[in-house]
Amino acid sequence: MENSRRKFIFQLGTCFAGLTATPAILKKTLANLPEPKEPYIREAHYYKKLDNKKVQCLLCPKQCVVSSNKRGYCEVRENQNGIYKTLVYGRLCTIHQDPIEKKPLFHFLPGTTAVSVATAGCNVECKFCQNWNIAQVRPEEISFSYVNPEELVNITKFHKSPTIAYTYNEPTIFTEYIYDTASVGKEKGIRNIMISNGYIKREPMSDLCNVLDAIKIDFKAFSEKFYREIVTGTMKPVLDTMVFIKEQGKWLEIVNLVIPTHNDDKNQIKEMCKWIKQNLGPDVPVHFTRFHPQYLMKNLPPTPVKTLEMAYNIAGDAGINFAYVGNVPGHPAENTICPSCGKILIERTGYFIRSNNILNSKCRFCQISIPGVWS
Repeated sequence: MENSRRKFIFQLGTCFAGLTATPAILKKTLANLPEPKEPYIREAHYYKKLDNKKVQCLLCPKQCVVSSNKRGYCEVRENQNGIYKTLVYGRLCTIHQDPIEKKPLFHFLPGTTAVSVATAGCNVECKFCQNWNIAQVRPEEISFSYVNPEELVNITKFHKSPTIAYTYNEPTIFTEYIYDTASVGKEKGIRNIMISNGYIKREPMSDLCNVLDAIKIDFKAFSEKFYREIVTGTMKPVLDTMVFIKEQGKWLEIVNLVIPTHNDDKNQIKEMCKWIKQNLGPDVPVHFTRFHPQYLMKNLPPTPVKTLEMAYNIAGDAGINFAYVGNVPGHPAENTICPSCGKILIERTGYFIRSNNILNSKCRFCQISIPGVWS
């Protein structure tokens, strides 16, 4: 009976492409199932109490000071009479089974799938947000279903995905749920990955590193001005987060969405690649992905492919061993190339693996070790 229920839940979540179509169907399906009253509202971690029933959030660098009956910037954490509450613990508005390459993670279990989940909300507001219809709304403005950590892990196992991905919106804002779910997952052989903007304080990031297996950071631009004006955040904390993740020994990949006229300057990309090489090392994969007009940036054209190729070449010249071009299906720079012998290790077309020449974490041709999580 339980397996049938999980299968039904999951099929509803995967048979719709749109992020907003899934939750309404999912919620309707589960409406008659017994659930505790508002189990998704729980006391938050990472805050301190102030005078006059105010609190200060310590989850992300914004460090919101929140009066009683008000919410933080992310709109998913609320001061309820001096107690800070998360409103989105297990309050999932979407659940899909995705290729791991869609995240994108190219050096983490290639050819496998991840059960991908999200809630409403975000701690920044990128003007180019792809998933603005869930990231830039309050939890009560979108349909959802409550799925507890154990159930999500069981759904993942039932559908034979080795990984849960916390993605689509910013996972930082539902850190408590990630920690609990990933902890259960570790016990049951399910891996956990976070697709994040990296805008998070050290303590919660440290706790998450104890239970996560890989993290992909969307690094917006090597520019404080860009972060301030386009993202409503700051760059320095993101740099610090990436360095910390590497220090913790977690697998890290970086995506840089290249936006025409905003972060496509050759010198800026050179400085970014130089910083990555010096601070994170040559083996962190860097994906330069194509922008398409979204949200508040519909007046711009898609990124020219030649701009992405320029960034790809700059990364190679800077000594980054694994650079990629993304959102251009069929481009040869989707492939993983051995930095030693130059042969194709993983041949890709979009999200599909055409061949894989990594055996026992080594290049099949020259036997050099290839950084990543391959099994």
